[in-house]
Amino acid sequence: MDYKVQVGVQSHLEMGPLDDRTMEDLDDECLFPSEMDAQKTQSVDPNQHISVSGSLPFNGNKMTRNGVYKSIKTVVFSNKLNLLMPFGPLAILVHKMTDSNGWVFFLSLLGITPLAERLGYATEQLAFFTGPTVGGLLNATFGNATELIISIYALKSGMKRVVQLSLLGSILSNMLLVLGCAFFCGGLAYHGKEQVFSKATAVVNSGLLLMAVMGLLFPAVLHYTHTERHAGKSELALSRFSSCVMLLAYAAYLVFQLKSQTDHYVPLGEEVNQNGENLDNNDDDEDEAPEISKWESIIWLLIMTVWISILSDYLVDTIEGASDAWDVPIAFISVILLPIIGNAAEHASAIMFAMKDKLDISLGVAIGSSTQISMFGIPFCVVIGWMMGQEMDLNFQLFETATLFITVIVVAFFLQEGTSNYFKGLMLILCYLIVAASFFVHEDPPTDGQFIRSFLRMSHSVQFSRKWLVM
Repeated sequence: MDYKVQVGVQSHLEMGPLDDRTMEDLDDECLFPSEMDAQKTQSVDPNQHISVSGSLPFNGNKMTRNGVYKSIKTVVFSNKLNLLMPFGPLAILVHKMTDSNGWVFFLSLLGITPLAERLGYATEQLAFFTGPTVGGLLNATFGNATELIISIYALKSGMKRVVQLSLLGSILSNMLLVLGCAFFCGGLAYHGKEQVFSKATAVVNSGLLLMAVMGLLFPAVLHYTHTERHAGKSELALSRFSSCVMLLAYAAYLVFQLKSQTDHYVPLGEEVNQNGENLDNNDDDEDEAPEISKWESIIWLLIMTVWISILSDYLVDTIEGASDAWDVPIAFISVILLPIIGNAAEHASAIMFAMKDKLDISLGVAIGSSTQISMFGIPFCVVIGWMMGQEMDLNFQLFETATLFITVIVVAFFLQEGTSNYFKGLMLILCYLIVAASFFVHEDPPTDGQFIRSFLRMSHSVQFSRKWLVM
């Protein structure tokens, strides 16, 4: 307290007029400035040093513990969907103790659902620190991380058809179910008017999706018309070449999106909503402030990705057993069930933004995700399979390719006007129900490996029947 008074008096004297000072005061200031500074330092520094050195480790550890507890509470305990997280460890336990593939697959599916949603949440939190354009790209990338992880594990196990069908199902789910639910919920929330979105974004994404259909169509046509120059090789070579071209096109699209046309692809609604009405963004900024820090987001992204990878391994290993146990086609499980779980994050965020009248963001989540899977995910898996020695190609069979082609055409017609309402959303949802029913009654043609396994099972059953009859 004496030091504060002394400093205050000294500063007052220094700022005061010279006439108020005596010669003795001036002599004291000139002769003893260093001694006075030394006394100030000695009177203050020891106490500061003792207080800092005595309380810093305790306060630092306490702050660290509080930060970790707050982060876990925010990420893990803030969402009711996370009640499904214990099913992941339960799936591993059931796999170790029993041979019930159906239960292991079901529990793994339930365990992955909240992880996929939390992966999207951590990505959204990280997007606050990267800006809207890069944040949208991160959202699409990590939003599809679940499908890509499952596909890589399936490819490693030689299950090429599961990879093809699961990626195809992700595209169909995003274009029909996710976008349809966004249009439907947004239309109900704003039933008195039509919501609008950027036609430029819709046209570019529709063009990329048609290019992806072209890449999948030609290998299938080449296969079914039997017009290969080199039987068994031309189809695979065309698929690998087309995959490289599609990856190049997607890279050019990213440059176009991030550099050349940022004005067209920054989500509308930051200053003006889609109907041209001015918005007060102060409330939105307060509501949409980041809940965790940048490094916390990165750490949670890594944790969720590793945990999804572990459960994906169990999911892929038990998919055939679950198909036999439930008497459900693998095509239906791969095209319908797996993508619904993997697209949980996109589904929730697309509906949320549509109900906030930010339909451009919903369109970017749904159609942008489909574009990324078709132009990056599928060609990437072909290239990865090439590196692994797996003959992953773009021949998705005639039924699947026709389904994708018709879906892209239908969605392109719905997007051409640049407007949406609940009726368009309902139509897209009903189209998805037709697709789901089609794959439920569709029997996937067996590959060579599946044919050999079926033949061996049939031979084993015939031999067992003969032994039983002889006895």
